Amino acid sequence: MSTRTQQRPAYRCTECGWSTAKWVGRCGECQAWGTVGEAGGAPTRAPAPARPAVAAQPIGDVDVETARARPSGVGELDRVLGGGIVPGAVVLLAGEPGAGKSTLLLDVAARAAQSGPGSVLYVTGEESASQVRLRAERIGAMAPRLLLTAENDLATVLGHIEAADPSLVVVDSVQTIASAAVDGAAGGVSQVREVAAALIGAAKKRHVPVILVGHVTKDGSLAGPRVLEHLVDVVCQFDGDRHSRLRLLRATKNRYGPTDEVGCFDLSDTGITGLADPSGLFLSEDRTTPVPGTCASVSLEGRRPMPTEIQALVAASSLSNPRRTTSGVDGSRTSMTLAVLQARLGLDLGGRDVYVSTVGGARAVEPAVDLAVALSVASAAADRPLVRGVVAIGEVGLTGDVRATVGVQRRLSEAARLGFTTALVPRHGADQLKAVEGMRVHPVANVQEALLVALPHEV
Repeated sequence: MSTRTQQRPAYRCTECGWSTAKWVGRCGECQAWGTVGEAGGAPTRAPAPARPAVAAQPIGDVDVETARARPSGVGELDRVLGGGIVPGAVVLLAGEPGAGKSTLLLDVAARAAQSGPGSVLYVTGEESASQVRLRAERIGAMAPRLLLTAENDLATVLGHIEAADPSLVVVDSVQTIASAAVDGAAGGVSQVREVAAALIGAAKKRHVPVILVGHVTKDGSLAGPRVLEHLVDVVCQFDGDRHSRLRLLRATKNRYGPTDEVGCFDLSDTGITGLADPSGLFLSEDRTTPVPGTCASVSLEGRRPMPTEIQALVAASSLSNPRRTTSGVDGSRTSMTLAVLQARLGLDLGGRDVYVSTVGGARAVEPAVDLAVALSVASAAADRPLVRGVVAIGEVGLTGDVRATVGVQRRLSEAARLGFTTALVPRHGADQLKAVEGMRVHPVANVQEALLVALPHEV
């Protein structure tokens, strides 16, 4: 039987695998510089057809029970993954150093070992076994069926998986494991690709879920080849402000569930816990006494409404260029909102310093918090508090109009649950909103109308 001879592309990108017939300095797929190199000029032969080990079957006869998600014991993680961890799935968890990735996965491994059908294998390549045990004792993650090994060799890791036959494998991290069959140091492009492919093959063959920890680069992207993100089933990003206890878990890729869910965690000295209701971190403890310069809003993290309190301070300035300082909000959007207040409402901010911040280290960068920023600054400038129990939702345009935003109904329901009684929303689309018990909704067309409701007297 004759075979066809195919000529390989002359050059290939080591990051994403993109191929080209001639050398270029920049990859045409992932736009990386200096990653295109020779792929080898030896011709390859097309493989001859082989007899399949398992015959193809009708789609209705495929067993779906093996693909059912199983709860991990951590509710916020299950929320992001779409109900739990699917057997045979490979999850890549990326995040900055110190974000709490190892602490989270050690807690997940302990809970899975306590409630799961089998043992859990935790492979650490960055720390010694004694260091991991000290952390486990500190966060209360000691479980009899939690197996721990400190290993950096891929073949030995695969041997541990074969011998232990675990129900879950955690590898911390994929950049620290190396294969003796591949040249280069651990963490290199070839090594990461080989290690990931071997672990993915073991996961699919044994129907055991594998969670890989991945490092990130300076710009926050996942370190290693881009093909790694295509090989795994789920890619999660674990991040948070270093000075805040809040940590957010997002899925940027998920073959088994949605990618618009967000998990909230509280990281402390005693461990990490899921936050089903994180509103207490972002709102002042005492909301019974109105204070000038404060206004609440509700932002959306994926499909999850997150209440946020905006605080503003307006003070006389001795500088020729008054300060405009922000923390937790978009500085550019805040500057535009201040310009609207000056140009459209005649608010005098020219010789005054303006400080705008969020409570609890929250990040409220979406346009829907513009109206809350405008009201808090106007309240601070007038030195009068807004009406009690008010929440503002809406984007502010350069003409001073309040523009429509998405998810207003979910935001109102969350605000009503937290005890807010008055809501300012964009007029456009307000007629389609359903009534919320205990909430008076005021549709407004511009910032001036919003001020007339929130500040009864003219600013």
